[in-house]
Amino acid sequence: MFACLVFPSNHSVFYSGKAAMALPSAFLSEDQFTCSICLEMFNNPVSTPCGHSFCQSCLSSYWDSRGRGQAAKAYQCPLCKESFSKRPELQINRTLKEITEQFKQMSQSAGGAGGGGEHLSLRAQHSGPSPPVRPGEMPERLLVEMMARFQGLTPPSPHQGFQTQNNHDLPPPYSPPLRRGAAQCVPDGHSNLPLCPIHMRGLEFFCRTDNMCVCSVCVETADHRGHSVAPAQREWHIKKSQLGIHEMELKELICVRERKVEEIRNSIREIKAAAEMETDGVVCALTKLISTVEHCQSRILEVIEMTVLTAESRAQSLLKELEEEITALKKRSATLSQLAVSEDYVQFFKTFPALSSPPQAKDWSNVSVSSQSTSEGILRTVSQMVERLQLDMLNLPEPCKQQPSPAPPLPRPIPRIRRIQEYAEDITLDPGTAHPRLIISADGKQVQCGDRHQLVPDNPERFDRVVCVMAHQGFTSGRHYWEVDVGSKTDWDLGVASRSVIRKGKIPVSPAHGYWFLSLRDRTDYAFRTDPATSLTVATRPSRVGIYIDCEKGLVSFYNVEAKLVIFTYTDSFKDTIHPFFSPCTNKSGQNAAPLVICPIAITE
Repeated sequence: MFACLVFPSNHSVFYSGKAAMALPSAFLSEDQFTCSICLEMFNNPVSTPCGHSFCQSCLSSYWDSRGRGQAAKAYQCPLCKESFSKRPELQINRTLKEITEQFKQMSQSAGGAGGGGEHLSLRAQHSGPSPPVRPGEMPERLLVEMMARFQGLTPPSPHQGFQTQNNHDLPPPYSPPLRRGAAQCVPDGHSNLPLCPIHMRGLEFFCRTDNMCVCSVCVETADHRGHSVAPAQREWHIKKSQLGIHEMELKELICVRERKVEEIRNSIREIKAAAEMETDGVVCALTKLISTVEHCQSRILEVIEMTVLTAESRAQSLLKELEEEITALKKRSATLSQLAVSEDYVQFFKTFPALSSPPQAKDWSNVSVSSQSTSEGILRTVSQMVERLQLDMLNLPEPCKQQPSPAPPLPRPIPRIRRIQEYAEDITLDPGTAHPRLIISADGKQVQCGDRHQLVPDNPERFDRVVCVMAHQGFTSGRHYWEVDVGSKTDWDLGVASRSVIRKGKIPVSPAHGYWFLSLRDRTDYAFRTDPATSLTVATRPSRVGIYIDCEKGLVSFYNVEAKLVIFTYTDSFKDTIHPFFSPCTNKSGQNAAPLVICPIAITE
């Protein structure tokens, strides 16, 4: 039968009533009754299932602070890091508590008599005078008596003692201080310790007050007398355990923040994915709405036109019939006039019976062509539909209700990509208008900027300062569409220009001067060249740009062909023939050397 005591060094010390081994040292220090969390003597000590002891409040606070963020790893031993599936029930170790209290009392009494009294130990009975008792240390005689008192066992003989389960974890034994005259001698058994530079003794103690390692002689000097001193290796293990706790807490803090970073990044990805889906849905829905409105508009216009044609046809028929009757009546009237002046009474009597009876004429009093158009009812219905749509738009988010700025002018309804592709034109470049540095392909479909001027005639149509070119094709009416592959170029200009624009010297570019084109600068800066330029935000960088014009409506639109999105639309009036306009810009030492390529149109769904 063995009795077990648990000390803060976390070694179980066994005592046997029959036989026991000798103590590893002559004294037990205050550190053996110190909590490794608060570094104070035990207050209501409790033990974990792994055998380590702490103050009840310290261990509870430690688990509570860790349990707020990570419940799965909250219940660990602060020293050995053993985890428990659920929070252990902490019971006060009453034996250890009473021993700690007894130790405090004995330590105080020993300290009070330490000035001139003598303290005997088991070692003193057989090995001569014992070293003086140090403050905070318990003579092993008192410890033996305490164990016998609290465990109800017979104290062992002076030759018996305690045996620890892990002797290699105990601190080095206490060595009594040297006499003043023996300060330069190195004690046996401590040759592997760092030496004190003053007394050449092993630095086997740690002064908590001055936070430095000291030797046994330094402890007794005036510089450290009365300070809180503990064995250096024991203090080292305690501090290392505290470092382990702090390291674990820091790792947990890092893990929490890394998880938060990943959570935020996932949220951004989800927001982008949701926005992309919402964009596709809104574009699809509004495109269908625009298509429906356009179809409805064409049907309504057709109905109105048919109504007018029907009314015109009926009116023309009535007019023809009336004109025929008028002609017949005029002929009869002329015959009557001739008969009235005739002197031949024989002929008079022959024709009079036929002319004296009234002619059979149609009653035109109830015949009319209504001036009321059936389009009035259609207009009323359409107006009501627009009012309902405007009311429905009030349910949209607040930014969607804001009126667009007055400049540039409000865009008119834009046909869908598929519909505008039906107006595709075969565009070819006109070398006679190209700047001397521009290189035009043989088929007239590509243009890029060279490094030097070419020998070309300086005809009036040629641009001589701005590296741009116009197409052969010019338009004065109708709808037209073409596509240009811009690839990964850093700079370009695309659009239309009037035939009468200025081509020599510095060119003012704006709709007022006959230029309507979109520009890219430095890979990301998009703008429409008004005066001043209208900056544009383009979410998806286009690699193929579609240009659409409607001469009657004065409309020019630019499209991202792959994304099927409108980049920008501008409305104006085209008073002159307009030509497709291209500028690959300068090649910037090879960074922008790729050509602009006019592409064949592939009808997209």
